[in-house]
Amino acid sequence: MPTIRSAQVNEPGGALRIVERELPEPGRGQVRVTVEACGVCRSDSAFINAVFPDVPFPLVTGHEIAGRIDALGDDVAGWVPGQRVAVGWFGGNCGSCRGCREGDFIHCERMQVPGWAYPGGYSEAVVVPATALARIPDSLTAVEAAPMGCAGVTTFNSLRRSPARPGDLVAVLGLGGLGHLGVQFANRLGFETVAIARGSGRADAAARLGAHHYIDSTAGEVAKQLQALGGARVVLATAGSSAAMSTTIDGLRPGGELIVLGADPEPIQVSPFQLISTSRSVHGHPSGTALDVEETLHFAALTGVRPMTETRPLAEAEAAYQRMLSGDVRHRMVLTTGR
Repeated sequence: MPTIRSAQVNEPGGALRIVERELPEPGRGQVRVTVEACGVCRSDSAFINAVFPDVPFPLVTGHEIAGRIDALGDDVAGWVPGQRVAVGWFGGNCGSCRGCREGDFIHCERMQVPGWAYPGGYSEAVVVPATALARIPDSLTAVEAAPMGCAGVTTFNSLRRSPARPGDLVAVLGLGGLGHLGVQFANRLGFETVAIARGSGRADAAARLGAHHYIDSTAGEVAKQLQALGGARVVLATAGSSAAMSTTIDGLRPGGELIVLGADPEPIQVSPFQLISTSRSVHGHPSGTALDVEETLHFAALTGVRPMTETRPLAEAEAAYQRMLSGDVRHRMVLTTGR
């Protein structure tokens, strides 16, 4: 029986270890993908530490997958072996719940996330539902495409569905794994783009990413600095700090929206007085469907948006994971398989 290598965690909080597993076969409506690259996302730590419910162990996580179709199961149409594909946080939907019946697939009650619902991309091959597939443009490498399945689609999709229009002032809070993509997408979508981060040392990097303005959050009130620029139509909160998010609300113009992407269990501090008279709002946004991922990849290919990445081979998955947790990597860590 053919085998593949996978980085596996045997118990909650355990280390990633390379194991040999049987090559999985696709069932009805499924495809097998040979993994070329897989992003190491901070959300993976929630699976490894069993923060989410019903996480199965032993566990192979990873939901920022890029590779090629290797085999098709029965009743799969529109896809062919050898085709370049990505699979992100959206790893398939049930098709029968209320959300799916309304066409709102990202809110499927039984949405499948790779590395949670089934073995994920820290592996040389994965089997996924065909509904999870997104086409990768030829101009993007697998390493560039992989983070777009989660970090990329989350930032692009939230901005294009926001109330902001070309020429509006849009601020991106944070310049990390999400934020550095958010600044690029905001610029390419035609927004007057503000980057907000800690310290003056990030200003040049923000400008290279496409920011028209930079706000050092340690050098005065963020809200006043946003209002001095005219007030933000949207603040895209990518930093995982509720306290930092709270400081931006008074920087929104009337009708402005704080879009929450960064995860923090602490509450955002906002008074009704900050919202009522100005019609401001605080809005959460999930990632996006497989079609949204495909459209994100297409837009990135057209406009030159690229993730900043650091790569490690699959055999060094534990070291890559620990480096991601340490915060030493400002942007995206990606595992490669050499396939």
